[in-house]
Amino acid sequence: MIPNPLHAVIFDLDGLLLDTERVFHGVMFEACREVGFAMTEDLFLSMIGSPRDANAQRLLERFGADFSVDAYYDACHRGFEIACADSVPLRPGAERLLALLERRAIPRAIATSSSVDYVRSSLAKAGVLGYFDVIVTRGDVARGKPHPDTFLRAAERLGASPERCIALEDSFNGVRAASAAGMSTIMVPDFLQPGPDIRALCAAVVESLDVVADALERVAG
Repeated sequence: MIPNPLHAVIFDLDGLLLDTERVFHGVMFEACREVGFAMTEDLFLSMIGSPRDANAQRLLERFGADFSVDAYYDACHRGFEIACADSVPLRPGAERLLALLERRAIPRAIATSSSVDYVRSSLAKAGVLGYFDVIVTRGDVARGKPHPDTFLRAAERLGASPERCIALEDSFNGVRAASAAGMSTIMVPDFLQPGPDIRALCAAVVESLDVVADALERVAG
């Protein structure tokens, strides 16, 4: 599970590092109501871990040309800002793992489908922006997840070999992207539970980031 030597650890953002998928669940259902449509659970789950352009296409395919993508995303942005005005919650074990990596001087990056402004604002509100050496977003690459570009760009910017990196993910598209990048991929499920096909792409599937921290501490010991 832990490459030896370990060059870097690359984190997904929402649902992996930040405990925001439940926030987005409420926000996205309300945003759909605001624009006159009804979000469904299956559509919500299909959008986890996908970039905005791919999700916009999903919404149009489901609801038709009368669906205003811009109005929907504006409503999502407002709803999230209200829900997380003062702070953004972290997933269990996140701060412990980040502090451990910092003590060990192991480089850290974010590889996400979100926008850079959202990423920086959310990390700052969560109190963990300073832990990251590199942030790679959808705007930095030609292709988003499930393609490997985001993870490969993060490794490149860190000066790390992909096969010596751990990639931490909670979504199926993220696992596919990290695995295609040749990284040791660890899934920490949130809303999505992996089947055999996704498990086969993972070095491990664990219940929390605390398990990753425990594994790193054992390696050092």
